[in-house]
Amino acid sequence: MTQRALEIAERVERFVREVVIPYEKDPRVEVHGHGPPDELVQEMRDKARAAGVLTPHILPDGTHLTQRETAIVLIRSGLSPLGPLACNTMAPDEGNMYLLGHVASAEQKARFLQPLIDGHARSAFFMTEPAEDGGAGSDPSMLKTECHRDGNHWVINGRKAFITGAEGAKVGIVMARSDEGACMFLVDLPNPAIRVERLLDTIDSSMPGGHAVVSIENLRVPASDMLGEAGEGFKYAQIRLSPARLSHCMRWLGSCIRAQEIASDYACRRMAFSKPLIDHEGVGFMLAENMIDIKQAELMIDWAAGVLDTGSLGTVESSMAKVAVSEALMRIADKCVQVMGGTGVSGDTIVEQVFREVRAFRIYDGPTEVHKWSLAKKIKRAHRDQAGQ
Repeated sequence: MTQRALEIAERVERFVREVVIPYEKDPRVEVHGHGPPDELVQEMRDKARAAGVLTPHILPDGTHLTQRETAIVLIRSGLSPLGPLACNTMAPDEGNMYLLGHVASAEQKARFLQPLIDGHARSAFFMTEPAEDGGAGSDPSMLKTECHRDGNHWVINGRKAFITGAEGAKVGIVMARSDEGACMFLVDLPNPAIRVERLLDTIDSSMPGGHAVVSIENLRVPASDMLGEAGEGFKYAQIRLSPARLSHCMRWLGSCIRAQEIASDYACRRMAFSKPLIDHEGVGFMLAENMIDIKQAELMIDWAAGVLDTGSLGTVESSMAKVAVSEALMRIADKCVQVMGGTGVSGDTIVEQVFREVRAFRIYDGPTEVHKWSLAKKIKRAHRDQAGQ
């Protein structure tokens, strides 16, 4: 690992432990609402900016850390559920910054990307659509939202669902289908043509703005605000999705590492039946299994990140990592709750929240079953190709 990444990761961890973790008890944190308020986020980001750890994965010259370097930084930022918000490494902004950095024009970067890097704006990625409309979810080919040319503008109509951070976002990336194929557009928010129908009550609560159902009615976008080329939207989605699902693994691994610290401390101090909980084999073994899962998750992330660093899209590898890591983190979070008993299901520590967040993580960025199905198709193709030879 590079020295620069190690130094950045150390600064981020120190900031999260010393500055961010105390915010977990701030009354403004909405434990079961629609994410922390922007006022709180900006307050933490001001402190991160002063500490030199704001958007730490993007260097001052605009270059991005490698994926392997990014991993050790984002894991540290995830030591608190508030850490990625404070350090500006949270989804969907982190993934959107990555996409814009690779596809946007120079003018688009100045207008849409720089405010995200500076931590002054949040963004939303408008791809997923309501199931009742038969729209795109895990299968993006079902995209229903339509766009068509009208002079030097594009007009977009459709509905979107589970759009993280739409409420309060300043930058939007809207995906729609045209006669040429899928397209992506950059939009300044708020926009009267994009209306939040409702905020969904979901099990997770870490992302500002929550998750929204959105109506898009005759949204007019200048042709200059199309991201990339018409018909290339699915290709751009793949540029974003593999690194984004891997960075989710990084952040939530950090939170599970912290949950393991809290559960271990509890087990070593809590007495039951004349000895500390840790000395009861049933408890000690759970924490030992967590140690193993944490290390395996860390190695899986590092392996997949290394593949991405070769320039590969890493679609297969990121799917494998998403399945392996999300399932491992679910085991870790569940055992931490179990070890702590009643305290584990209370809001006295972040363990209960980590459990909820990781449970949601098994769904977003592709449910486990969708990734397994995709991998099974690859196995079948490989067998067919081999048989054909």
